[in-house]
Amino acid sequence: MNGLNRLGREKSPYLLQHKNNPVHWYAWGDEAFEAAREQNKLIFLSIGYSTCHWCHVMEHDSFEKEEVADLLNKHFISIKVDREERPDLDQIYMEAVMGMTGSGGWPMSVFLTPDLKPFYGGTFFWRPQFLQLLAGLQKMWETDPEKIRTSGREIADYLSDKPKRALQGKLGENTLRQAFSLYSTSIDGVYGGFGHAPKFPRSTDLSLLLRIHRRTGSTEALAMVEVTLDNMARGGIYDHLGGGFHRYSTDAEWLTPHFEKMLYDNALLAWTYLEAYQVTQKPMYASVARETLDYILRDMTSPDGGFYSAEDADSEGVEGKFYCWMEDELEKVLTPEEFEKIKNIYGVSHDGNFEHGMNILHLLRKYDWPVKDDPLIKSAHRKLFDIREKRIHPLKDDKILTDLNGLMIFSQALGYQVLGDEKYLKAAQGAARFIGKKLYRNGALLHRYRDGEAGINGFVNDYAFFIHGLIGLFESDFDPKWLLLAEELQGKQDELFWDSREGGYFFTAANQADLIVRKKEMHDGACPSGNSVSALNLLRFSGLTFNTGYWDKGEGIFAALAGDVGRYPAGYSMTLIALDYLLDASKEIAIIGPSSREAMAYLYRTFLPNKVLAMSVGPVNDIPLLKGREAIDGKATFYVCENQTCRLPTNDIEAAKKIILDFKKYDL
Repeated sequence: MNGLNRLGREKSPYLLQHKNNPVHWYAWGDEAFEAAREQNKLIFLSIGYSTCHWCHVMEHDSFEKEEVADLLNKHFISIKVDREERPDLDQIYMEAVMGMTGSGGWPMSVFLTPDLKPFYGGTFFWRPQFLQLLAGLQKMWETDPEKIRTSGREIADYLSDKPKRALQGKLGENTLRQAFSLYSTSIDGVYGGFGHAPKFPRSTDLSLLLRIHRRTGSTEALAMVEVTLDNMARGGIYDHLGGGFHRYSTDAEWLTPHFEKMLYDNALLAWTYLEAYQVTQKPMYASVARETLDYILRDMTSPDGGFYSAEDADSEGVEGKFYCWMEDELEKVLTPEEFEKIKNIYGVSHDGNFEHGMNILHLLRKYDWPVKDDPLIKSAHRKLFDIREKRIHPLKDDKILTDLNGLMIFSQALGYQVLGDEKYLKAAQGAARFIGKKLYRNGALLHRYRDGEAGINGFVNDYAFFIHGLIGLFESDFDPKWLLLAEELQGKQDELFWDSREGGYFFTAANQADLIVRKKEMHDGACPSGNSVSALNLLRFSGLTFNTGYWDKGEGIFAALAGDVGRYPAGYSMTLIALDYLLDASKEIAIIGPSSREAMAYLYRTFLPNKVLAMSVGPVNDIPLLKGREAIDGKATFYVCENQTCRLPTNDIEAAKKIILDFKKYDL
């Protein structure tokens, strides 16, 4: 056995971080379950992830300490779970913890009966509190085990019954109005973002507001997007030297971040900044999107093409140390002219704006983004980036997850479309090939790849997000193999996850035996739900294939979600993005013939979210949207359809634009 406990056998970087703890950790699985039953011990379940700062703190404070290990090893079966490897477990037990305490987070600390039912839970515990808790629970298990078992059964029943309490409802433009009203009452009009600190980059909310702006003409909707994107790009949450966004801001101004970088945040934010650039043509948005995608290519892409999951907040045991600067350090390495510029635009001071006198670079509000084009700023950036590269880097979580790769494939493909740089297309193609080669076995997807090994059966998000990426990739290089693979996967997703009784997709397949309940994920959180992304996928499939069965299944998802969405629509932003597609005059656009790339450039530059694209410059292939189409007079020819009813073809681009730009308006 590698290390001191069983975690040395694992592939997860998070589990491997704990392999030398004196706690006799098990991974989730039969070995742990049998030990709990045979020894009649309670289970301590600890769920976290490799770049979680407070997970590290609890490890150092508790799990590395002999007094804690002695108590756990004697009286409990201790199980470690990487929430990114097993989001199904995280979802179930997080719901239990939130039901018990009213809040959740990581590390998550849950106590289970030997039959896996949760009866007590929380998040982070300092060692004295944790030791007291362990002793108290063990005493209760010895003196009144039935009380614990009864509590576990009641919570398990609550988790099982909750989906049955879903409300009924009908979704329409009024749902979009309600969401807009909720956003408008919670927006920070000065710094952007919603609610109070800490502030998270809720990118799908912003992308929804762009769609509301498009169909209503609301300047307020667009203003909410711009004030948020502007201030995030200026703030310390954005990495001004290396590109990309940190996890969230601890303050209202986006100045002081929690420094971890997540693949999903950067995929979703790149998507939103690219769309905002299409709408506004603000160079800042293109620059931020480009630098974010470049960060992924430079630091988060494996030699084989897959995208890594995350980077830690800490280096050398100090949060943010890799990213921050002391004033005298800057003065030493820059010329006097460069130092003066950097000091002025980024608010550098002797006392700093972070811990220990360190400075987080952030663009002061009195400066506009083009100040970064100053030659002195550019040369200073290059020097500081090169110096920073020589520092000890934060830990990289180098596992490759199918679902998160799907999100980044889509954003890299969109980056190619909007910015016109082929390196983003090549990155999307490379990641898609990687998933197809390493994580697609026997007609089904696997969830995780690391260190030469693929494993863990795919969840619905793996299918939905990867299909989403494949559709975006098809609309970029128009290679039919991507669409054919996407349809194949959609068929498998329907087989494994569709709820034939109530509609919508379960998160796990029916044969997942180690779960106390089979759940559906509906809410759109830091990542959108598999159901909301699937709804959009199905509508787009319908347009590309002219198969109305896809449209009908998409409507089935909306029916399953309607009651939940109607109760609090702002919590379902990706669902409402799909709903906007459903309610709009969505377009199916085919371009045939020579010079099609030039014609396509217009469609790529323009914000047209509710459309699908297909193009052929050679023999027309079997994609239904292309089938039977011909170029007129040897020129690039537009075929524009709406709900599979097609207008007469035209090679007059201005005439085609009028049809394409038509949409259904509504009032707020």
